[in-house]
Amino acid sequence: MRYELFIALRHIIARKRQTILSVAAIGIAVMILMVSQAFMAGFTQELYSKTVDNLPHVVVSPEDGEDHIYLYKNIVDKINNIDGVVASSPYLTGEASFKYKDNTKNAVLKGILPAEEDAVAHTRDDIILGDYDGLTYSDKSIIIGDTFAEDMELELGDNVEVSFPNANPVSLKVVAIYDTGTALDESLTYTSLKTAQDFYDIEDVINGISLRLNDFNRDREIAEIIENNGYNADGWTVNNPEILRTIAIETVSNNITLGFILLIASFGVVSTLNMVVMGKVKEIGILLAMGATKSNIRFIFLIESGILGLSGAVLGTAAGIALALSIGSYPLPEGAYGLEVIPVVVRIGDVLRIITIVFLLNLIAGIYPAQRAASLDPVEAISSR
Repeated sequence: MRYELFIALRHIIARKRQTILSVAAIGIAVMILMVSQAFMAGFTQELYSKTVDNLPHVVVSPEDGEDHIYLYKNIVDKINNIDGVVASSPYLTGEASFKYKDNTKNAVLKGILPAEEDAVAHTRDDIILGDYDGLTYSDKSIIIGDTFAEDMELELGDNVEVSFPNANPVSLKVVAIYDTGTALDESLTYTSLKTAQDFYDIEDVINGISLRLNDFNRDREIAEIIENNGYNADGWTVNNPEILRTIAIETVSNNITLGFILLIASFGVVSTLNMVVMGKVKEIGILLAMGATKSNIRFIFLIESGILGLSGAVLGTAAGIALALSIGSYPLPEGAYGLEVIPVVVRIGDVLRIITIVFLLNLIAGIYPAQRAASLDPVEAISSR
Protein backbone atom coordinates (compact mmCIF):
# COMPACT_ATOMS: atom_id res chain seq x y z
CA MET A 1 0.00 0.00 0.00
CA ARG A 2 1.35 3.41 -0.98
CA TYR A 3 1.85 5.65 2.02
CA GLU A 4 -0.43 8.34 0.51
CA LEU A 5 -3.33 5.90 0.57
CA PHE A 6 -2.42 4.78 4.09
CA ILE A 7 -2.39 8.36 5.38
CA ALA A 8 -5.65 9.19 3.55
CA LEU A 9 -7.40 6.21 5.14
CA ARG A 10 -6.03 7.16 8.59
CA HIS A 11 -7.44 10.67 8.18
CA ILE A 12 -10.86 9.32 7.16
CA ILE A 13 -11.00 6.78 10.01
CA ALA A 14 -9.71 9.21 12.62
CA ARG A 15 -12.45 11.76 11.90
CA LYS A 16 -15.40 9.38 12.00
CA ARG A 17 -18.10 11.94 12.67
CA GLN A 18 -17.06 14.25 9.81
CA THR A 19 -16.59 11.25 7.53
CA ILE A 20 -20.05 9.87 8.30
CA LEU A 21 -21.67 13.28 7.77
CA SER A 22 -19.86 13.82 4.46
CA VAL A 23 -20.69 10.35 3.12
CA ALA A 24 -24.28 10.72 4.35
CA ALA A 25 -24.66 14.10 2.61
CA ILE A 26 -23.39 12.67 -0.66
CA GLY A 27 -25.39 9.47 -0.19
CA ILE A 28 -28.68 11.30 0.43
CA ALA A 29 -28.12 13.48 -2.64
CA VAL A 30 -27.29 10.44 -4.79
CA MET A 31 -30.28 8.55 -3.37
CA ILE A 32 -32.59 11.39 -4.40
CA LEU A 33 -30.91 11.47 -7.81
CA MET A 34 -31.28 7.70 -8.26
CA VAL A 35 -34.94 7.68 -7.23
CA SER A 36 -35.70 10.64 -9.46
CA GLN A 37 -33.88 9.03 -12.39
CA ALA A 38 -35.76 5.75 -11.89
CA PHE A 39 -39.08 7.61 -11.78
CA MET A 40 -38.15 9.67 -14.84
CA ALA A 41 -37.19 6.55 -16.80
CA GLY A 42 -40.36 4.81 -15.65
CA PHE A 43 -42.68 7.67 -16.56
CA THR A 44 -40.93 8.12 -19.90
CA GLN A 45 -41.39 4.43 -20.66
CA GLU A 46 -45.01 4.63 -19.54
CA LEU A 47 -45.56 7.70 -21.71
CA TYR A 48 -44.13 5.92 -24.72
CA SER A 49 -46.18 2.77 -24.04
CA LYS A 50 -49.40 4.80 -23.59
CA THR A 51 -48.82 7.07 -26.58
CA VAL A 52 -46.12 6.22 -29.10
CA ASP A 53 -46.62 2.47 -28.79
CA ASN A 54 -50.31 2.91 -29.61
CA LEU A 55 -49.86 5.65 -32.19
CA PRO A 56 -49.11 5.06 -35.86
CA HIS A 57 -45.39 5.61 -36.21
CA VAL A 58 -45.85 7.03 -39.71
CA VAL A 59 -48.98 8.33 -41.43
CA VAL A 60 -49.29 8.43 -45.23
CA SER A 61 -51.68 11.12 -46.48
CA PRO A 62 -53.14 12.11 -49.90
CA GLU A 63 -51.00 13.99 -52.38
CA ASP A 64 -51.15 17.77 -52.33
CA GLY A 65 -54.44 18.98 -53.78
CA GLU A 66 -56.13 15.59 -53.32
CA ASP A 67 -58.67 14.56 -50.69
CA HIS A 68 -58.23 10.81 -51.09
CA ILE A 69 -55.68 8.13 -51.92
CA TYR A 70 -56.68 6.13 -54.97
CA LEU A 71 -55.53 2.62 -55.91
CA TYR A 72 -54.40 2.33 -52.30
CA LYS A 73 -53.92 -1.44 -52.38
CA ASN A 74 -50.92 -1.05 -54.71
CA ILE A 75 -49.51 1.69 -52.50
CA VAL A 76 -49.93 -0.46 -49.38
CA ASP A 77 -48.06 -3.32 -51.08
CA LYS A 78 -45.15 -1.02 -51.93
CA ILE A 79 -45.00 0.42 -48.42
CA ASN A 80 -45.10 -3.03 -46.81
CA ASN A 81 -41.94 -3.92 -48.76
CA ILE A 82 -39.97 -1.07 -47.17
CA ASP A 83 -37.43 -2.40 -44.68
CA GLY A 84 -38.54 -1.51 -41.16
CA VAL A 85 -42.30 -1.43 -41.82
CA VAL A 86 -43.98 -4.26 -39.90
CA ALA A 87 -47.66 -3.39 -40.39
CA SER A 88 -49.89 -0.97 -42.30
CA SER A 89 -53.55 -0.02 -41.99
CA PRO A 90 -55.50 1.91 -44.64
CA TYR A 91 -58.38 3.98 -43.28
CA LEU A 92 -61.08 6.47 -44.24
CA THR A 93 -61.88 9.06 -41.64
CA GLY A 94 -64.30 11.98 -41.49
CA GLU A 95 -66.76 13.93 -39.36
CA ALA A 96 -70.18 12.50 -38.52
CA SER A 97 -73.22 13.37 -36.40
CA PHE A 98 -74.52 10.72 -34.01
CA LYS A 99 -78.03 10.51 -32.54
CA TYR A 100 -79.46 8.15 -29.95
CA LYS A 101 -82.86 8.90 -28.48
CA ASP A 102 -82.62 12.61 -27.55
CA ASN A 103 -78.82 12.64 -27.38
CA THR A 104 -76.72 14.03 -30.22
CA LYS A 105 -72.98 14.36 -30.64
CA ASN A 106 -70.42 15.10 -33.34
CA ALA A 107 -67.37 12.86 -33.52
CA VAL A 108 -64.90 11.30 -35.93
CA LEU A 109 -65.97 8.17 -37.79
CA LYS A 110 -62.97 6.08 -38.83
CA GLY A 111 -63.39 3.24 -41.27
CA ILE A 112 -60.75 0.55 -40.79
CA LEU A 113 -59.74 -3.00 -41.59
CA PRO A 114 -59.89 -4.36 -38.01
CA ALA A 115 -56.98 -6.83 -38.22
CA GLU A 116 -54.67 -4.33 -39.90
CA GLU A 117 -55.61 -1.50 -37.50
CA ASP A 118 -54.94 -3.73 -34.50
CA ALA A 119 -51.52 -4.68 -35.90
CA VAL A 120 -50.61 -0.98 -36.09
CA ALA A 121 -52.29 0.58 -33.03
CA HIS A 122 -53.16 -2.37 -30.73
CA THR A 123 -56.80 -1.28 -30.72
CA ARG A 124 -57.99 -4.71 -29.62
CA ASP A 125 -56.19 -4.29 -26.27
CA ASP A 126 -58.37 -1.27 -25.42
CA ILE A 127 -61.69 -3.10 -25.72
CA ILE A 128 -63.46 -3.32 -22.34
CA LEU A 129 -66.87 -4.55 -23.54
CA GLY A 130 -68.00 -6.50 -26.58
CA ASP A 131 -66.13 -8.09 -29.46
CA TYR A 132 -63.56 -6.19 -31.50
CA ASP A 133 -64.00 -8.62 -34.40
CA GLY A 134 -67.65 -7.58 -34.56
CA LEU A 135 -66.58 -4.98 -37.13
CA THR A 136 -65.49 -7.83 -39.39
CA TYR A 137 -68.41 -10.18 -38.87
CA SER A 138 -71.31 -7.76 -38.30
CA ASP A 139 -72.67 -5.58 -41.05
CA LYS A 140 -73.21 -1.90 -40.17
CA SER A 141 -71.47 -2.06 -36.79
CA ILE A 142 -69.52 0.46 -34.73
CA ILE A 143 -67.04 0.59 -31.84
CA ILE A 144 -67.21 3.59 -29.50
CA GLY A 145 -65.24 4.96 -26.55
CA ASP A 146 -66.50 4.62 -23.00
CA THR A 147 -66.81 8.40 -22.55
CA PHE A 148 -68.71 8.66 -25.83
CA ALA A 149 -71.03 5.86 -24.67
CA GLU A 150 -71.60 7.60 -21.34
CA ASP A 151 -72.37 10.95 -23.00
CA MET A 152 -74.80 9.35 -25.43
CA GLU A 153 -76.23 6.87 -22.87
CA LEU A 154 -75.35 4.06 -25.26
CA GLU A 155 -74.91 0.42 -24.27
CA LEU A 156 -73.62 -2.66 -26.03
CA GLY A 157 -76.10 -3.77 -28.70
CA ASP A 158 -77.79 -0.37 -29.11
CA ASN A 159 -78.21 1.16 -32.56
CA VAL A 160 -77.02 4.73 -33.10
CA GLU A 161 -78.11 6.88 -36.04
CA VAL A 162 -75.22 8.37 -38.03
CA SER A 163 -75.60 11.20 -40.53
CA PHE A 164 -73.73 14.07 -42.13
CA PRO A 165 -74.31 16.50 -45.00
CA ASN A 166 -73.89 14.79 -48.40
CA ALA A 167 -73.55 11.41 -46.67
CA ASN A 168 -75.85 8.40 -46.64
CA PRO A 169 -77.54 8.14 -43.22
CA VAL A 170 -77.05 4.78 -41.58
CA SER A 171 -77.91 2.98 -38.34
CA LEU A 172 -74.91 1.30 -36.74
CA LYS A 173 -74.98 -1.30 -33.98
CA VAL A 174 -72.57 -0.89 -31.04
CA VAL A 175 -70.54 -4.13 -31.00
CA ALA A 176 -67.75 -3.01 -28.64
CA ILE A 177 -66.67 -0.23 -26.28
CA TYR A 178 -63.05 0.77 -25.78
CA ASP A 179 -61.13 2.74 -23.16
CA THR A 180 -57.74 4.33 -23.85
CA GLY A 181 -57.80 6.76 -20.95
CA THR A 182 -57.32 9.65 -23.43
CA ALA A 183 -59.52 12.29 -25.09
CA LEU A 184 -60.08 9.89 -28.00
CA ASP A 185 -62.61 8.02 -25.86
CA GLU A 186 -65.19 10.76 -26.49
CA SER A 187 -64.27 11.83 -30.01
CA LEU A 188 -63.31 8.78 -32.08
CA THR A 189 -65.47 5.89 -33.30
CA TYR A 190 -64.56 2.90 -35.46
CA THR A 191 -66.48 1.16 -38.18
CA SER A 192 -65.46 -1.08 -41.06
CA LEU A 193 -63.76 0.52 -44.06
CA LYS A 194 -66.56 -0.64 -46.37
CA THR A 195 -69.25 0.87 -44.10
CA ALA A 196 -67.39 4.21 -44.01
CA GLN A 197 -67.00 4.22 -47.79
CA ASP A 198 -70.73 3.56 -48.22
CA PHE A 199 -71.58 6.25 -45.65
CA TYR A 200 -69.48 8.93 -47.37
CA ASP A 201 -70.63 7.62 -50.79
CA ILE A 202 -67.14 7.06 -52.17
CA GLU A 203 -65.92 3.79 -53.64
CA ASP A 204 -62.68 2.01 -52.81
CA VAL A 205 -60.67 5.04 -51.69
CA ILE A 206 -59.07 6.04 -48.41
CA ASN A 207 -57.58 9.22 -46.97
CA GLY A 208 -54.73 7.77 -44.91
CA ILE A 209 -52.47 4.81 -44.17
CA SER A 210 -51.09 4.17 -40.68
CA LEU A 211 -47.75 2.39 -40.36
CA ARG A 212 -46.05 0.54 -37.54
CA LEU A 213 -42.26 0.24 -37.53
CA ASN A 214 -39.93 -2.19 -35.84
CA ASP A 215 -38.12 0.87 -34.43
CA PHE A 216 -40.26 3.96 -33.82
CA ASN A 217 -37.11 6.12 -33.76
CA ARG A 218 -36.84 5.59 -37.53
CA ASP A 219 -40.11 7.40 -38.24
CA ARG A 220 -38.51 10.35 -40.06
CA GLU A 221 -36.28 8.06 -42.10
CA ILE A 222 -39.19 5.85 -43.24
CA ALA A 223 -41.37 8.90 -43.95
CA GLU A 224 -38.63 10.32 -46.17
CA ILE A 225 -38.38 7.04 -48.10
CA ILE A 226 -42.15 7.10 -48.71
CA GLU A 227 -42.05 10.75 -49.79
CA ASN A 228 -39.26 9.93 -52.25
CA ASN A 229 -41.71 7.47 -53.82
CA GLY A 230 -44.18 10.28 -54.45
CA TYR A 231 -46.49 10.17 -51.41
CA ASN A 232 -46.93 12.49 -48.45
CA ALA A 233 -45.84 11.00 -45.11
CA ASP A 234 -45.07 12.26 -41.61
CA GLY A 235 -43.61 10.47 -38.60
CA TRP A 236 -45.03 10.54 -35.09
CA THR A 237 -42.37 13.02 -33.98
CA VAL A 238 -43.79 15.51 -36.50
CA ASN A 239 -47.45 14.75 -35.82
CA ASN A 240 -47.07 14.63 -32.02
CA PRO A 241 -44.19 16.96 -31.06
CA GLU A 242 -45.79 17.62 -27.67
CA ILE A 243 -44.68 14.17 -26.49
CA LEU A 244 -41.01 14.94 -27.11
CA ARG A 245 -41.44 18.45 -25.68
CA THR A 246 -42.96 17.08 -22.49
CA ILE A 247 -40.13 14.61 -21.99
CA ALA A 248 -37.47 17.21 -22.82
CA ILE A 249 -38.86 19.83 -20.42
CA GLU A 250 -39.22 17.33 -17.57
CA THR A 251 -35.73 15.95 -18.18
CA VAL A 252 -34.05 19.37 -18.24
CA SER A 253 -35.84 20.66 -15.12
CA ASN A 254 -35.15 17.40 -13.31
CA ASN A 255 -31.45 17.46 -14.18
CA ILE A 256 -31.02 21.12 -13.15
CA THR A 257 -32.63 20.53 -9.77
CA LEU A 258 -30.62 17.40 -9.07
CA GLY A 259 -27.42 19.05 -10.27
CA PHE A 260 -27.81 21.69 -7.57
CA ILE A 261 -28.42 18.97 -4.99
CA LEU A 262 -25.16 17.25 -5.96
CA LEU A 263 -23.23 20.53 -5.84
CA ILE A 264 -24.48 21.18 -2.32
CA ALA A 265 -23.45 17.67 -1.27
CA SER A 266 -20.02 18.16 -2.82
CA PHE A 267 -19.46 21.23 -0.69
CA GLY A 268 -19.72 18.89 2.28
CA VAL A 269 -16.62 17.11 1.04
CA VAL A 270 -14.80 20.42 0.57
CA SER A 271 -15.76 21.45 4.10
CA THR A 272 -14.58 18.14 5.59
CA LEU A 273 -11.25 18.23 3.78
CA ASN A 274 -10.68 21.85 4.74
CA MET A 275 -11.19 20.88 8.37
CA VAL A 276 -8.68 18.06 7.95
CA VAL A 277 -6.14 20.47 6.45
CA MET A 278 -6.64 22.94 9.29
CA GLY A 279 -6.33 20.19 11.88
CA LYS A 280 -3.31 18.53 10.30
CA VAL A 281 -1.15 21.55 9.46
CA LYS A 282 1.72 20.40 11.70
CA GLU A 283 1.61 16.83 10.38
CA ILE A 284 1.61 18.12 6.80
CA GLY A 285 4.65 20.25 7.60
CA ILE A 286 6.46 17.22 9.06
CA LEU A 287 5.71 15.17 5.94
CA LEU A 288 7.07 17.97 3.75
CA ALA A 289 10.19 18.20 5.93
CA MET A 290 10.70 14.43 5.67
CA GLY A 291 10.85 14.64 1.89
CA ALA A 292 7.26 14.36 0.79
CA THR A 293 6.67 16.45 -2.30
CA LYS A 294 3.79 18.85 -2.82
CA SER A 295 2.39 16.34 -5.33
CA ASN A 296 2.39 13.66 -2.60
CA ILE A 297 0.47 15.93 -0.23
CA ARG A 298 -1.93 16.93 -2.97
CA PHE A 299 -2.46 13.27 -3.86
CA ILE A 300 -3.30 12.36 -0.23
CA PHE A 301 -6.19 14.78 -0.10
CA LEU A 302 -7.42 13.90 -3.59
CA ILE A 303 -7.52 10.26 -2.48
CA GLU A 304 -9.59 11.27 0.55
CA SER A 305 -11.97 13.22 -1.67
CA GLY A 306 -12.30 10.29 -4.08
CA ILE A 307 -12.93 7.77 -1.30
CA LEU A 308 -15.60 9.96 0.30
CA GLY A 309 -17.27 10.61 -3.05
CA LEU A 310 -17.17 6.98 -4.18
CA SER A 311 -18.46 5.72 -0.80
CA GLY A 312 -21.34 8.20 -0.81
CA ALA A 313 -22.15 7.42 -4.46
CA VAL A 314 -22.24 3.65 -3.96
CA LEU A 315 -24.22 3.77 -0.73
CA GLY A 316 -26.61 6.41 -2.09
CA THR A 317 -27.17 4.49 -5.31
CA ALA A 318 -27.91 1.28 -3.42
CA ALA A 319 -30.33 3.11 -1.11
CA GLY A 320 -31.93 4.87 -4.08
CA ILE A 321 -32.49 1.63 -5.98
CA ALA A 322 -34.03 -0.02 -2.91
CA LEU A 323 -36.27 2.98 -2.24
CA ALA A 324 -37.35 3.34 -5.87
CA LEU A 325 -38.22 -0.35 -6.20
CA SER A 326 -40.15 -0.32 -2.93
CA ILE A 327 -42.16 2.73 -4.00
CA GLY A 328 -42.68 1.21 -7.45
CA SER A 329 -44.21 -1.94 -5.93
CA TYR A 330 -46.76 0.05 -3.93
CA PRO A 331 -50.22 -0.25 -5.57
CA LEU A 332 -52.01 2.96 -6.55
CA PRO A 333 -55.73 3.54 -5.94
CA GLU A 334 -57.78 1.93 -8.69
CA GLY A 335 -57.97 4.12 -11.75
CA ALA A 336 -55.35 6.64 -10.61
CA TYR A 337 -54.12 8.14 -13.88
CA GLY A 338 -54.66 4.76 -15.52
CA LEU A 339 -51.76 3.25 -13.57
CA GLU A 340 -51.72 0.27 -11.22
CA VAL A 341 -48.34 1.14 -9.67
CA ILE A 342 -45.89 4.02 -9.92
CA PRO A 343 -43.74 3.24 -12.98
CA VAL A 344 -40.11 2.71 -11.98
CA VAL A 345 -37.26 1.63 -14.24
CA VAL A 346 -33.73 1.07 -12.88
CA ARG A 347 -31.19 0.93 -15.69
CA ILE A 348 -27.64 -0.29 -15.17
CA GLY A 349 -26.41 2.51 -17.45
CA ASP A 350 -27.99 5.13 -15.17
CA VAL A 351 -26.43 3.52 -12.09
CA LEU A 352 -22.92 3.50 -13.55
CA ARG A 353 -23.30 7.03 -14.92
CA ILE A 354 -24.48 8.44 -11.57
CA ILE A 355 -21.65 6.78 -9.63
CA THR A 356 -19.06 8.00 -12.15
CA ILE A 357 -20.39 11.58 -12.23
CA VAL A 358 -20.61 11.85 -8.45
CA PHE A 359 -17.12 10.37 -8.01
CA LEU A 360 -15.60 12.80 -10.53
CA LEU A 361 -17.55 15.75 -9.10
CA ASN A 362 -16.25 15.09 -5.62
CA LEU A 363 -12.74 14.52 -6.94
CA ILE A 364 -12.90 17.96 -8.54
CA ALA A 365 -14.32 19.40 -5.32
CA GLY A 366 -11.27 18.08 -3.47
CA ILE A 367 -8.80 20.00 -5.64
CA TYR A 368 -9.03 23.22 -3.59
CA PRO A 369 -8.29 21.71 -0.13
CA ALA A 370 -5.63 19.46 -1.70
CA GLN A 371 -3.93 22.45 -3.30
CA ARG A 372 -4.21 24.38 -0.04
CA ALA A 373 -2.49 21.58 1.87
CA ALA A 374 0.27 21.27 -0.75
CA SER A 375 0.98 25.02 -0.65
CA LEU A 376 1.79 25.06 3.08
CA ASP A 377 5.29 26.18 4.04
CA PRO A 378 7.00 23.32 5.99
CA VAL A 379 8.71 25.61 8.53
CA GLU A 380 5.59 27.65 9.27
CA ALA A 381 3.44 24.46 9.38
CA ILE A 382 5.74 22.73 11.92
CA SER A 383 6.02 25.80 14.13
CA SER A 384 2.22 26.35 14.12
CA ARG A 385 0.09 25.42 17.10
